[in-house]
Amino acid sequence: MNQSTEVFDPRRTITFLGPTLPVREAAQEFPCTYAPPAAIGDVYRAVQQAPQTLVIVDGYFESVPAVWHKEILHALASGVRVYGCSSMGALRAAELSVHGMVGIGDIFSMYAEGVLEDDDEVAVTHTSADTGYRCVSHPMVNIRHGLRLAREAGVLSEEQAATLAGFTKQLFYADRHWSRVFQHAAETGVPPAALRDLTVIARSAAADLKRQDALTALRSLADNSLPVTDVVVPAFAETNAWTHFVSTENAPPPPPPPEDSP
Repeated sequence: MNQSTEVFDPRRTITFLGPTLPVREAAQEFPCTYAPPAAIGDVYRAVQQAPQTLVIVDGYFESVPAVWHKEILHALASGVRVYGCSSMGALRAAELSVHGMVGIGDIFSMYAEGVLEDDDEVAVTHTSADTGYRCVSHPMVNIRHGLRLAREAGVLSEEQAATLAGFTKQLFYADRHWSRVFQHAAETGVPPAALRDLTVIARSAAADLKRQDALTALRSLADNSLPVTDVVVPAFAETNAWTHFVSTENAPPPPPPPEDSP
């Protein structure tokens, strides 16, 4: 990776953002165009607007097809810089870094290094756009990070932190919530004083790793310090699947996706 000397133009930057960070807060860091979490076809359609830069933070999944790797490759081959962080963006960047997509932040690094492997680590349920994509579950990656902070602060032992992480990992992603962690901690003998300290840590901004990574990306855009990959973007192959995809994308748009996203 090389340090960028390119000026990132907010007028030519599109960021796909939802539950990770409120748009109003993101816009204070970098006032670009903000789009909802990316689903299949959204990156392809964004490229039609001739952007300089795309940033994928959040994306839909499960009940609708997630943003397709091929459309990100198409964006890269079209000369668009594509960055990813925090959530779906971190996942896709880890998968496509060898093709020129650039990942930002700790979550991307953990996926790229194999510390994290499962998509559900960043998955959350949230409300609609009208209510600001408010999270109604907590991502496993944030809970792991909060437990790590508690362990490093001496609030939890290594065994206690591992037990709580294991309990939370077994829950369906939509059922993961710090309140469940606190309840299990009490049931397994974590002292009340330690539980109070854990609650403070869990509710702190420091425990929200997804948010921190998104802010890192936006602040790096603002000060033109995002890295530029030295990977040579491969030639884009227009396969039969791609031709079918493009013809489908030129058809009337599908109904809005459900409110689940990583």
